[in-house]
Amino acid sequence: MASLISHAVVSISVGTCFYGVRAPTRVWVAGVVCSMLPDVDVLGFRFGVRYGDFWGHRGFTHSLLFAAVLATLTLILGFTRGLPGISRLSLWTYFFIVTASHGLLDAMTNGGLGVAFFSPFDDKRYFLPWRPIRVSPIGLRHFFTDRGLAVIQSEFLWIWLPAGLLASLALIWHQRIQASNASSAE
Repeated sequence: MASLISHAVVSISVGTCFYGVRAPTRVWVAGVVCSMLPDVDVLGFRFGVRYGDFWGHRGFTHSLLFAAVLATLTLILGFTRGLPGISRLSLWTYFFIVTASHGLLDAMTNGGLGVAFFSPFDDKRYFLPWRPIRVSPIGLRHFFTDRGLAVIQSEFLWIWLPAGLLASLALIWHQRIQASNASSAE
């Protein structure tokens, strides 16, 4: 898996594409939670759930259906009335993308089992053909090791830098739109 920190970085970057910096804090927090929540499946290890099981790591909670369900529940529970200037469809799409991005990043790692993108309809695990991200150890005690440092270096190169570039370009784009709208209003 990619580390939880990197999933949050992607969530913020994608949110910047959608909203620039104008979204309320609760949108950003909900997006970060959605991006991290698929890894709730690691708790199953403590209860005897095996890695390759339906509820195992990178199983159903990493699927596209789970992303759609979580996006819907987040919208219903957290944004019942929507938000001024942000459509409910935009919010749902953002929450779906950041949840689905979790499985996508995990499918780009060099270890573990693949990702059950199509669960529960197909429990086959998939990796992407290009897998440059070093797999993150599960558990904090393993993360603060030389291996954990190597993972952070890999994620910085393959996740954080591209996410930062994407967010920067999105902010420039949003600023140009605002400047264009301001000059049109004059």
